[in-house]
Amino acid sequence: MKYLISILTIAAITSIILGFSLDVDYSEKLIGFGVAGLFFVVFPLFSYHRWKGKSAKDYMLTKENMDKMRKNQREKKY
Repeated sequence: MKYLISILTIAAITSIILGFSLDVDYSEKLIGFGVAGLFFVVFPLFSYHRWKGKSAKDYMLTKENMDKMRKNQREKKY
C-alpha cells in the first residue's frame, strides 16, 4: 500500500508539473487530473492506510480523555 501511494503521488505531482511546463492544448487537463488524483485518490488512500486498526474514540475529546490529559499535565509540570 505504501508503494502504491508513493507511485500515485509522484504521478499526480508529475502531471501537475508537466501541465504547467508544457505548452500543449491539454495542459489544463493535466493539471486538473493531477489535482483531482491527489485529492480524490491519494489522500483517501493515505488516510485509510494511516488510520487502519486505530480507534477514533482515542482521539475524541471525551470526559475520560480530558481527565487523562489533565492528570498527565499535573504529573509532568514543565
